[in-house]
Amino acid sequence: MVPGWPADVDAHLAPEPDRSALLVIDTQIDFLDGGSSPVAGTSAVVPTISRLVRGFRAAGRPVVHVVRLYEGDDVDLSRRTLIASGAPVVRPGSPGSQIAPDLRPAPDARLSPRELLAGELQPLGPGEWAMWKPRWGAFHRTPLDAHLRALDVSTVVVAGCNYANCPRATVYGASEHDYRTLIVQDAISGLCPLHLEEAARIGVLHATTTAILARMTQS
Repeated sequence: MVPGWPADVDAHLAPEPDRSALLVIDTQIDFLDGGSSPVAGTSAVVPTISRLVRGFRAAGRPVVHVVRLYEGDDVDLSRRTLIASGAPVVRPGSPGSQIAPDLRPAPDARLSPRELLAGELQPLGPGEWAMWKPRWGAFHRTPLDAHLRALDVSTVVVAGCNYANCPRATVYGASEHDYRTLIVQDAISGLCPLHLEEAARIGVLHATTTAILARMTQS
């Protein structure tokens, strides 16, 4: 049995809902069904991610939409040939690069490639931002850590697209930065029990959207 979020969790690992922030990873149109590079299972979890985002908004807790934008050579080595070939995957300013509509704070919310590629956090709404990451993990070469520290965040809650790649790198990055880290097990595509077992070995917990939102209302 893979440990989840037990009542007797170590005090250094226990999530603090009243000091939490939600990171939604790479949930962009190109990665959904019908997009230029669909990731299996991502469209299926968007309704759950949407519920999670709404819960964080209602609780007044920060939400950061972490996104990919592929242009030029500042791309993961494994994807440079693909992007150099002209593949239309999350190209800056393209419709496919935009956040999934159900997750936006307003229907007309759009990403600003100029701000994002300059390394800035783009405000999308009260307590809600978009942020570009140049590689797998959301803490690598980004302002995320400084942003979360300024908001007095101790706990990161991770949801989004394709656990094996960017969410997993983000989870490990969060742990390396001493954040209490929680995987939303029903709001990430590509997640399997082995991933939860591996994450538990470094003190990362997991829970369902329902359980997380219930604990937030109790805090």
